[in-house]
Amino acid sequence: MARLLISDLHLQDERPDITRALFHLLDRFQGQVAALYILGDLFEVWLGDDVLSETAEAVAKRLAAFSATGSAVYIMHGNRDFLLGPKYAQKCGAELLSEPALIELAGERCLLMHGDSLCTDDQLYMEFRAMVRDPEWQQTFLSKPVAERVAFGKKARNQSQEDARDKTYEILDVNQEAVKQVFQDTRVPLLVHGHTHRPARHRVNLEDGSQCERIVLGDWHQQGWYLLADEHSLQLESFEFPSD
Repeated sequence: MARLLISDLHLQDERPDITRALFHLLDRFQGQVAALYILGDLFEVWLGDDVLSETAEAVAKRLAAFSATGSAVYIMHGNRDFLLGPKYAQKCGAELLSEPALIELAGERCLLMHGDSLCTDDQLYMEFRAMVRDPEWQQTFLSKPVAERVAFGKKARNQSQEDARDKTYEILDVNQEAVKQVFQDTRVPLLVHGHTHRPARHRVNLEDGSQCERIVLGDWHQQGWYLLADEHSLQLESFEFPSD
């Protein structure tokens, strides 16, 4: 049975068109896939499982219905929703997926990642990532009042947008040596990730002469993207958002 992979939807109340597009995709594949893998940044921001927006509530209900038809749902943390916890995952009928995750896809061993850890040229972000992924920092943050968490989230998002304007294409993309190191360390022929918002299929040549493939999932800012994997093939596809 096929498997469906998506990432970087950045769902938020201000973009109901993206939520509709997700529900459209779920309707299309409900009962038709063995599993749905969401590889990070399902939401634009996540401040704790105790702070659920209208969109988050609706998405949980729809994912739970999708899961109830027999499709396993897995959610991986991204750089925007790294605080998404087991309570919300359970509400979705989903399981949190540790990064990196090793699965079999189209008959091959495949590594799943969000992808931000591969952007090692962005030193400022890597330092920020190390801080916010620390369990002690997360516990302290989640204990703060909701208003304080909301203020931090807005500040972090604004700072991220400002920083991105000053960074080159190369800095914001994955580091090729970091990618090769992942392949060499894990000995897998296939890597699937998101984060960079640059959907493509890349051939990666290693020092030992072997060739691997890196598939980058697209973001959902203007259209939807997914990877559909059956027993023998991988299809990276896009689709237009459905009309209201």
